[in-house]
Amino acid sequence: MKIRFIAPSWADHEGRKRVPKSLFPPLNLAVLAALTPDSWEVDIVDESIEPLHFDDPVDVAAITALTAVAPRAYQIADEYRRRGIKVVLGGMHASALPDEAGQHADAVVVGEAEPAWRDVLADARRGRLKPRYHGRPGPLDGLPVPRRDLFRRDRYLFANTMQSSRGCPHNCSFCTVTRFFGRTYRTRPIPDVLREIESMPGKNLLIVDDNIIGDVARAKQLFAALAGHRLRWVGQSSLDIARDPTLLRLAARSGCAALFIGFESLIAENLRRIGKSVVNRVEGFLDAVRRIQAHGIDIQGAFIFGLDGDDPGIFKRTVDFARRAHLAAVQFGILTPFPGTRLRRQLEAAGRIITSDWSQYTISNAVFQPLHMTRERLRQGYTWAYREFYSYRSMLHRLLPRAGRNLPLLLYVNLSFRRGIGRRLAHCGADPLPSPFI
Repeated sequence: MKIRFIAPSWADHEGRKRVPKSLFPPLNLAVLAALTPDSWEVDIVDESIEPLHFDDPVDVAAITALTAVAPRAYQIADEYRRRGIKVVLGGMHASALPDEAGQHADAVVVGEAEPAWRDVLADARRGRLKPRYHGRPGPLDGLPVPRRDLFRRDRYLFANTMQSSRGCPHNCSFCTVTRFFGRTYRTRPIPDVLREIESMPGKNLLIVDDNIIGDVARAKQLFAALAGHRLRWVGQSSLDIARDPTLLRLAARSGCAALFIGFESLIAENLRRIGKSVVNRVEGFLDAVRRIQAHGIDIQGAFIFGLDGDDPGIFKRTVDFARRAHLAAVQFGILTPFPGTRLRRQLEAAGRIITSDWSQYTISNAVFQPLHMTRERLRQGYTWAYREFYSYRSMLHRLLPRAGRNLPLLLYVNLSFRRGIGRRLAHCGADPLPSPFI
């Protein structure tokens, strides 16, 4: 029997051309492929870089879906079922709305897929798929090395991706991570992490952990262990990393080249409302940035527009700060109430959600009513911020003082955002970086 793992493309769903390179491959599907016995024929189709051919012989289609690509995932699922092929749906969106997903699939995996995958395959082989499978969070030791041989490495900016932990100890109202993991933080044994790294060619690495320093003591152990491998890695972290000089030194020695950090807002009351005031203190942003940069670590900042404390002046204030801080790159996003989040419950209760057309949930559309500006003004300000921050003048101002071994990568990222490619890449993954959900 043959199973095809599919990562739908939001770009295709919107009728746009595929990007020349995607940011990173669907690691979650490669993990499940590695858990699939050799008696199954397996392949992976990532629609962001290649077309999906429905006429290929397939017995089971396993489709993952973030919210923005859910409509495309459902299109794919419906077409396969029309052809008599069994469909398994999973991912953050299907886990949040299993009844909706179940209208398009023979089976829905709710939560982490690995614990349930053996049962899914056994039932599929018998022709007796159940409507629901529940993957309960468990220990992360013993995970297989993902089937990276199924990827087209030349089509990804970061072909080497790996995960060393899951979850985040924080509880931001807009974030889907806590909704699915709970306020837990689970880590893989460091020897397992090292073995997986050693199995990958090259020395460039993207670590997709939602917050690599969620357990500071363990992060120090991990960084110390990575130091001898001559890596150049990029990951995600909270701004807390700037508070611990030892942690910062170890991160730099381990080969950390850049970190994606969610600042979210320059307004303290906004941070309090979303549950991030303990982590991020606005008055210390610039100092924290300088401390991280002093260790040779570049920062891609993330900012949210449309929070209840925002007025039309927030766009210029945010761009001015990002320039003054010499951030290597930024991802601006419009506040988006993803299914299952505390934010969505709050906005639903207030009657402020305008649409549940999931194709609009790309963090580039105002799908709710802001408090202190119109939806049109929010969208205009978001677009202006991108254009202004990624102007040639801004890039020269920010990047030349940081010139070094990271400059080619930073120029590529900045030019991609300027052309709109980077924004599409970021917004295709409108939920956080992928965790191993199907």
